[in-house]
Amino acid sequence: MRSYCAIYVDAGYLLASAATRVTGTSLRGGVVIAYRELIEAMIDQVEQDSGLPLLRVNWYDAGGGQGGAPDAWQDQIGMLPRLKLRLGRMSPGGEQKGVDLRIGLDLATHGRNRVADVIYLVSGDDDLTEAVEEAQGHGVQVMLLAAPDRHGRPHAVSRNLQREADGTALIDPVIIDRFVKPRPKPAPAPLEQPEETVERASVPTPAALAASRPWNTPIPPVRTGDQAAALHANHTPHSPPRVVYSSTTGRASVGDASLPPEIEKLVDEVVHGVVATWKSTVTDAELRAVRSERPYIPRDLDRTMLLDMSARLGMYDVDERTRLALRERFWLVLGPSSAAQTPAAQ
Repeated sequence: MRSYCAIYVDAGYLLASAATRVTGTSLRGGVVIAYRELIEAMIDQVEQDSGLPLLRVNWYDAGGGQGGAPDAWQDQIGMLPRLKLRLGRMSPGGEQKGVDLRIGLDLATHGRNRVADVIYLVSGDDDLTEAVEEAQGHGVQVMLLAAPDRHGRPHAVSRNLQREADGTALIDPVIIDRFVKPRPKPAPAPLEQPEETVERASVPTPAALAASRPWNTPIPPVRTGDQAAALHANHTPHSPPRVVYSSTTGRASVGDASLPPEIEKLVDEVVHGVVATWKSTVTDAELRAVRSERPYIPRDLDRTMLLDMSARLGMYDVDERTRLALRERFWLVLGPSSAAQTPAAQ
């Protein structure tokens, strides 16, 4: 019986990690991807690494179309040769559902049936560890194929998953840099009117914030959950509570401003990165529309800030106090709307 290798791609992980390498934030809408070329280059890499021909690429993602159907890009990806499109669904809150379960079930089932001798898993999710062990129990070698960060390290890969896999390799950074590019800013509408802004003395302008931020500061190393927890536990409160607003309900909550200085710095870096990347991809009209909806932060932006903060901290869950700090800083960095609004506490 002929031997094969196979690739199992968690698309959410791959694209968010590639976007982080290219733009500094995991916002998928901030990059343009040459999918065919990216996938073909990954196939070439694993065939050379394993010395085996490819059986198939399994591409796992949440359906971007109505009712969980594939969107236009996913439809094109699904038509590529030797590629199987495996879709979960997107929840009303914008979270992927069923994707990890599909990957885990396929790893276990395909391992049991020995459909391939070497499986390259493109993911960093600790929840897949048991499925990896199940496949290994049937004689299949499971290698992690991680996306590289800007420092050439595996991006956002669980240490437990790395420990149980048969090895960890990096996608060639040249592949990411060649086929994943920052999305250019859309051309302004010809009849678009300039925005009228209302300056508030208590809120610094985005330009002032940008001028005061050390943009060339290297991204700090990812922290373990214990280290991040210690940062929160061993600090002394240094400022009073403040009122902040939920990104989804608009309800007021009392946020404690006493985050440790290192966490405050990470919050600032994450928010600046997300806002700068997003603003580079939208029109002035879209920017005004988001400002006019304050305090409701678009779900993709809110989710991206949480994901980026989680990656920086090395923790799966971001605590509520840090979430509130991210959302408050978002509006500070984005700047005031054309009609400065202060929502009433509910």
